Amino acid sequence: MIAIEGLSKNFTTANNRITAVDDLTLDIREGDIFGVIGYSGAGKSTFVRLLNRLEEPSDGKVVIDNQEITALNADDLRVTRQEIGMIFQHFNLLWSRTVKDNIAFPLEIAGVPKRERESRVQELIDLVGLDGREQAYPSQLSGGQKQRVGIARALANKPKVLLCDEATSALDPETTNAILDLLVGINKRLGLTIIIITHEMHVIRKICKQVAVMEAGKIVEQGDVLDVFLRPKQQVTKKFVEQVMGTDDEDDGVDDLAHTYDRGKIIRLHFVGETANQALISQVAKTFNIDINILQGKITRMQHGAYGTLFVQMDGAPDEMDRALRYITDETSVEVEVVRDVE
Repeated sequence: MIAIEGLSKNFTTANNRITAVDDLTLDIREGDIFGVIGYSGAGKSTFVRLLNRLEEPSDGKVVIDNQEITALNADDLRVTRQEIGMIFQHFNLLWSRTVKDNIAFPLEIAGVPKRERESRVQELIDLVGLDGREQAYPSQLSGGQKQRVGIARALANKPKVLLCDEATSALDPETTNAILDLLVGINKRLGLTIIIITHEMHVIRKICKQVAVMEAGKIVEQGDVLDVFLRPKQQVTKKFVEQVMGTDDEDDGVDDLAHTYDRGKIIRLHFVGETANQALISQVAKTFNIDINILQGKITRMQHGAYGTLFVQMDGAPDEMDRALRYITDETSVEVEVVRDVE
């Protein structure tokens, strides 16, 4: 669907030359919700603006649905942009226009007849949950409602791709979750390819299927969201995962707690995907003649499965504990690590 090859963007100042996006190559599948995450200054916002040529690339090419965006002249680009919707962190609404007129604006620019325009606007108002707010002005709306207007406006011309540049960064957590749920629903209903630019791992965890991590203008890590959570390779990725799953300090707390037990084993169980939904602890306790105490853990839901770690203390006859551990290792996809073994 989207093929990006050798994409670069350089800015020249009076004193030096800044490379905001550095030789970036990436493929995004049709219908995916693809996340690009990075800290401020990583180049992610410049990257997303290169996709529809709000910024002109210094080098490289972007192909969307077999059309090379970077090769289009100004007139063809204007038409093609109608197939690429975009929503922004600060909404970018027309403050002198009502909700209805804001959504209608891109349809007016595209020359859509009035009757068809009005029908499409009402359809979008219903889609994003703004029924009854058609005549309100942006100043009369909450942050979440403003972003719903922005989403509806971006969908007005029935785009194939939706670009979201920090679309939830100005919203509170509850509103953020509501907007993310709306985007997931739009993706499923319309089959729209969505690219999410963010610095929040919560956003990636909640709705994305694939993720790319940017640092200093480059993609330093990418892959399935579950895989990246499970085995982050780069230090910047590990920091993002810690936003959701906590830090190594929590493991230290488990170690302190573990020293209150003078026998048995301290086990770390690592859950990935649908195994997080299994009643593993009760199943093992019923099957084997052992005692299991849960010390600490955290499991978080993602768009396609779950990810988490559970620390337990296991006590019983050594051979029975070994049988239980072999069962977990051989019969499930849960990863097992013996943290401490007290004989």
